[in-house]
Amino acid sequence: MKSVIRQLSVILALLGLPSCTTLGLDYFRPKIALPQDYGNVALSPIKAIPSQWWTLYKDPTLNMLVDKAYENNTNIKTAVARIEEADAQLRETGAYLLPSVDVGANSQRSKVTAAGAFPVFGPNPRNSFDISLRSSIELDFWGKLSRAKESARAQYLSTLYAKETVALSIQSLVVNSYLQIRSLDSQIQDIASNLTVAEASLALAKQREAGGVVSMLDVHQAEVVKNDLQMQMQDFQRQRRLAEHVLIILTLEEVKVATADLMQLPMPPMPPVGLPSDLLERRADVMQAEQNLIAANANIGSAKAALYPSISLTGSLGGESLALKDVLKNAARVWSYGLSLDLPIFNAGRLKAKVDQANAKQKQALQAYIGAVATAFREVNDALVNLRQYKSIETIAADKKATTASMLTIAQNRYKAGYSSYLDVLEAQRSHIAASQSFVQNRQNTLKASVDLFKALGGGWQGKQMTEQRKPEAPKD
Repeated sequence: MKSVIRQLSVILALLGLPSCTTLGLDYFRPKIALPQDYGNVALSPIKAIPSQWWTLYKDPTLNMLVDKAYENNTNIKTAVARIEEADAQLRETGAYLLPSVDVGANSQRSKVTAAGAFPVFGPNPRNSFDISLRSSIELDFWGKLSRAKESARAQYLSTLYAKETVALSIQSLVVNSYLQIRSLDSQIQDIASNLTVAEASLALAKQREAGGVVSMLDVHQAEVVKNDLQMQMQDFQRQRRLAEHVLIILTLEEVKVATADLMQLPMPPMPPVGLPSDLLERRADVMQAEQNLIAANANIGSAKAALYPSISLTGSLGGESLALKDVLKNAARVWSYGLSLDLPIFNAGRLKAKVDQANAKQKQALQAYIGAVATAFREVNDALVNLRQYKSIETIAADKKATTASMLTIAQNRYKAGYSSYLDVLEAQRSHIAASQSFVQNRQNTLKASVDLFKALGGGWQGKQMTEQRKPEAPKD
């Protein structure tokens, strides 16, 4: 009995040993040469942006739509399901580092030959009953299991970041669709105002034609202007309904957005001058690509460990007897323990090929990570340039709208006084309509550029955390 206890002590000591060698290289973040900041873009300084960045537009309807999309959108729900799957895989992988314990029971009735070389003792046929508690564990000498767990953990974190990426994309789509609706509302309002002017001009042209002052040509030209405006009105209303359909798909609810003016939306505060380029490291898609790289790097170690012997400890404790009532008695007690070794000798290069596959996948993941960082840097730069240029264009468009409004007033007064033809009124009215629509569209472009910038920077941030990498809560092993 003492020898059994001594041997069990040796086994327990082996169980407590860490892996002798963890194969494969530990992960380190690749260095990517990028500028330190995005340049001195002249934007209003701000120290922090809330994570719910869309609330900066101060529109309750928009806030409600984004919340509905987050709750109901199918892409977000799919991403959540992938997180649950990855969490289960992580728990499964971690379980291989611990012993497995099973209970087995068997009942059998059998007859052996009485004409054999050995005599038969006891009843024939006979019953046999056994019950046992079995346990086994693979000793992680080469780090195969720990590398597998490292890979599973990275894949779990990757799904968390993937969900953040999907959520940010959905939020941006909702905001941009809502801005489009508000822009169309403003353009419809401008069309309605110009339509009122066109109807007044048509009435004046008819009155002057009836008095013999002008020809029927002026009446027809005024009718064409009115018809063009009515056609634009119908087309804008069509586009507005289509934009509502996009919101229905994103929120999975019937959406009826009330009419409102785009100009009532404030311009949100912008990032400070000299924004650090390492802020893009907090982007969810960049961190997702890095976790995929970490997983691929760990898989190399797992593949290399498969080239080495696999060592396992097994043991069982139970009872075996001819009668069921005796199976738990001391006399029926049986036990066993052992050490097994599985050493690959010849497999036609199959295991080496798996190592090569793991190395190739790590190279792919590395390039994907570098590409994600480069794309993120370009998107931030593009958004900053677009925002700056659209703000400048919007100022010019506002001046142009005011100028064409003054031109239209002058042309109408000259026409009423008989100093100019209706062609001057027609030209001035078309210029004013185009300038009004251009001003609204440029405001939409400016607001959309701010949305693109929030998305490119990964959403909100706190001033003191602007250069810190955001990490979601790690799973508890």
